[in-house]
Amino acid sequence: MKDIRLVYVLLDGVGDLPHTSLNDLTPLEAAYTPILDSLARNGAMGTVISVGRGIAPQSDIAVFNMLGYSFRDGSYVGRGVIESIGCNIDFRDGDLALRGNFATVDNRLKIVDRRAGRVISTAEANAVCKTLCDEIKFSDRDASIALEPTIAHRVVIRLRHGRMKLSDRITNTDPAYDKVEGMGIAKDTTGDMFVQKSAAEEDSDQARTAAKLLNEFTTQVVELLRDHPINKTRVAAGKRAMNCILARDSGNMYPQVIPINKKHGITVGCIVDMPVEIGISKVLGMEMFQAGDINAYEEKAHVAARSLKSVNAVYVHIKGPDEFGHDGDARGKKKNIEDIDRRFFGPLVQELQGNAAIVVSADHSTPCLKKGHSDDPVPLLVSGSMIKQDGSARFTENYAKRGRLGMLMGADVLPAVLKMVG
Repeated sequence: MKDIRLVYVLLDGVGDLPHTSLNDLTPLEAAYTPILDSLARNGAMGTVISVGRGIAPQSDIAVFNMLGYSFRDGSYVGRGVIESIGCNIDFRDGDLALRGNFATVDNRLKIVDRRAGRVISTAEANAVCKTLCDEIKFSDRDASIALEPTIAHRVVIRLRHGRMKLSDRITNTDPAYDKVEGMGIAKDTTGDMFVQKSAAEEDSDQARTAAKLLNEFTTQVVELLRDHPINKTRVAAGKRAMNCILARDSGNMYPQVIPINKKHGITVGCIVDMPVEIGISKVLGMEMFQAGDINAYEEKAHVAARSLKSVNAVYVHIKGPDEFGHDGDARGKKKNIEDIDRRFFGPLVQELQGNAAIVVSADHSTPCLKKGHSDDPVPLLVSGSMIKQDGSARFTENYAKRGRLGMLMGADVLPAVLKMVG
């Protein structure tokens, strides 16, 4: 396996369903993608259920599965912990880490926008978090909080208690997600949603205390941000107020996993941007390569090709399509896919010159009609001179369904690919 050269690309949320604005085509079907299509003609396709049948997963557990880690034993620690690791927040076993969204709510705590318009500057997020960290006072004097804004509407919450380890067996305040065995699972978000009250899921002081602290946090956030200067300025400019934080995916321990190089018997590097993928990379012991900002597709292509001089495989996570899926923007998603094809896959193929296998898939589907993650299978393409072609002509959902690779589970993808290209 030491001779393997592999670029493994996950296009976040690229899977979709037919959309009327695209003449009942999916964004992949409607997009002009000559490079991806040429890779399809030189390879074989299939479909992937990234986490499990009927599960609409979040990116964290989906990426872990697509890298070969299933956590079927229920040992997953939750996205809050992974993001806290990704953004270098001070976290220790017994703390409670949660993923948060800045959101817009009305006076009845009805959610107007789960992402507060999505456009939030670093300065705005930092100012709001400073206010909250300075002003929030818990009824329990042994409790404390740390907040770390990451990108746009995203924030990491860490609760700590001086005399006890907090339990992660509590419910979310974010109504759009459930938690099953540590995994965040997307729920139906078509109706009205209200901020939920967290409840203990086990009969213990640690769980009751954790839920109480999270509820006190949520209440004070709404009070402190109602008339915050940042929100007055945002509303005056026609933007959504960031007047609530929705919390989910609690975890209270550092993950214990087999390092990825040892698990697969090859050296693996990565090119990632978001705190959750950075956290995954740190947990799995991947070498991280810097490749510009989140939209620097050409730089990511060049770095990916060059990285194969020092590692056998490089995992590249490209965020773009997921954002348009959440916004319900099918045309924007189509254009973003075309942009990725031209600016990432074009330079990548040219630089590799056929001397490596290229695998393209996704962590999950984010259909524009649903504006959220779904349990729909995602397409998988394995392309290279060593791969027996199966007649696929385009990188689309329909060709994936007909591909000779059939349907795989996410945790089986990388082992199967390594057998094909090894």
